[in-house]
Amino acid sequence: MTVRELADSIQVSTSTILRFCNKLECDGYKEFKEKLKKYVHRIQEMAPQSDLTEILNYFNKTNTNSFEQKIEQGAGFIRKAETVIFLGSGSSGALAKYGARYFSNLGKFSIGLDDTLYPITKDMKTTVVITLSVSGETKDVITLINQFKISKCNILSITNQANSTIAQISDWNISYNMNIHHANGGYNATTQVPVLFLIEALARRI
Repeated sequence: MTVRELADSIQVSTSTILRFCNKLECDGYKEFKEKLKKYVHRIQEMAPQSDLTEILNYFNKTNTNSFEQKIEQGAGFIRKAETVIFLGSGSSGALAKYGARYFSNLGKFSIGLDDTLYPITKDMKTTVVITLSVSGETKDVITLINQFKISKCNILSITNQANSTIAQISDWNISYNMNIHHANGGYNATTQVPVLFLIEALARRI
């Protein structure tokens, strides 16, 4: 595109464009085009940030038949339940509240529970508990899960690792296998984007 063609397309004078080029320290329109071309090429070659790459890699792995079958299996437990309890502590507790609200919005009565001292009734066989945990090793949560199991609840879990205790004692587990990150003296800063995705994926299939 010539300077005249550009001027006509954006309805300004050629002198306005040349002044703009000069402000960008370009010796005329030709140099401006060359710099712009190099800039666009450099942007296209920029590698995404590592955290974005990790999340994109995760989502690529979910685009499979085996993933869909796994989600459908979990959704099958939920369809049969009268009540869904989302269980988590810390940041997972906040996600438990979100999960309960999201499920309820879609018509499945759900409760978000972040109190591991919550009293459990004896017979809860029509209840499904969905446990959210990054480590899968939180002792108070494991204790409460075992109480739910005694009360005949089906236990589903979303954890970072499939070999964690919570995953192993669950009737159904799905793990997301993200890199563990800590910040500010050891607080867990592992991304929870996959957890939100899995909660919504389950909800949309019930």
